[in-house]
Amino acid sequence: MTADPRSRIFVPLDTSDLETALRITRMLKGHVGGVKIGKEFFTALGPAGVARITDEGMPLFLDLKFHDIPNTVAGAVRSAVAMAPIILNVHAGGGKAMMAAAANAAKEEAEKQGVPRPLVLGVTVLTSLDETDLADTGVSGTAEDQVLRLARLAGAAGLDGVVCSGAEIEPLRAALGPGFKLLVPGIRPDWAAAGDQKRILTPSDAVARGADFLVIGRPITGADDPVAAAEKIGDELANAA
Repeated sequence: MTADPRSRIFVPLDTSDLETALRITRMLKGHVGGVKIGKEFFTALGPAGVARITDEGMPLFLDLKFHDIPNTVAGAVRSAVAMAPIILNVHAGGGKAMMAAAANAAKEEAEKQGVPRPLVLGVTVLTSLDETDLADTGVSGTAEDQVLRLARLAGAAGLDGVVCSGAEIEPLRAALGPGFKLLVPGIRPDWAAAGDQKRILTPSDAVARGADFLVIGRPITGADDPVAAAEKIGDELANAA
């Protein structure tokens, strides 16, 4: 991956307030790998808000989880490439054709604009869900079964990797190899509260198992000193390497 373990860390900007997002971004620049913008921020502030964040020089993970018919998702991905994310995602549950359309659109639009192609990842099973939740939606088997099923489909569709929980890192590595990118949310240091995440892992354990990128929010943004919290996690990752 990278010599600097901090570059694995993406911090979510889960706010609809631009000044709050800018304050977090400026505070953490140089201490983490980038920021994650999701639906709350994007719905309130749109591409113009995203541009204000990327103008600060922070790498962007655009976490909009596109899920629609293939043509619509392809169009959304083309629009997303204009915002210069280094990572974007789609719901793997949208099917192979939809994921292939997303991958092709990212490649073609990046070439057209002369910008680096973003990694396109498939969202497998949200880390807020467990087997009981999946059963309620009609999915039989374990969360791991469903994650592996969707990850294999994502790989076959040409995606770069998937979003998964820490519990699935090792089986995914065995099934899809070392080049398949794994982005892991639901990460909580052992000194932080779990919150609403049910399938969690510490940062050092996730990286030791083979995670490429980590999404770490409240343990950093909710800390009394977010920079110190980010540095503490970075040191833990460096010591685990």
